[in-house]
Amino acid sequence: MEYPNKIKKNYQKVINYSNRGLDLETIIEEANLYYRENDLAYIYKKPTPIGVVKAVYQNKERRILDAFYKTPSTLDFNGLYKGYYIEFDAKSTTNKTAFPLSNIHEHQIKHMKNIFKHGGIVFLIIMINDEYYLVKGKDILDFINNNTRKSIPYSYIKEKGYELKYNYLKGLDYLKVLDILIGGNNEKVKD
Repeated sequence: MEYPNKIKKNYQKVINYSNRGLDLETIIEEANLYYRENDLAYIYKKPTPIGVVKAVYQNKERRILDAFYKTPSTLDFNGLYKGYYIEFDAKSTTNKTAFPLSNIHEHQIKHMKNIFKHGGIVFLIIMINDEYYLVKGKDILDFINNNTRKSIPYSYIKEKGYELKYNYLKGLDYLKVLDILIGGNNEKVKD
């Protein structure tokens, strides 16, 4: 950019990938809040268990200065919908062609298997190419068990997943898909 008096300034956009899923989690939380307020479902974001090493009190508030994770977190969200136990995670990628499996940790895969084994509904909500998909845990586990790839192709996510749309009132509304999963009908969601 050139300013008066021939002064040039260069701006470089700083990209921080550390909280890519935060926006996705925020719009899922909007939906969860809407569901709770309208008595549709009770699904919450689970806090990650931490152990506090050092804390200080400032203005009657406790501020954590040093902490550690007590156990690896499992999946981000859990709750109840129509009597079914629900557990899922929010994942996002900037990769346009595939979702890297390195975004799913080994303990999360094990946890998904256990939820599925005990009759719970488990899935991932994946943001890829500025689109949102609910992908059943069974489809994720089938892909992992039957492929040597280190990523799930975008085409697989589009084929197996259910596209979710953002709703200004509800956030990222995923209950329509849960109704299909509960009913055993694999039809795609129609808006």
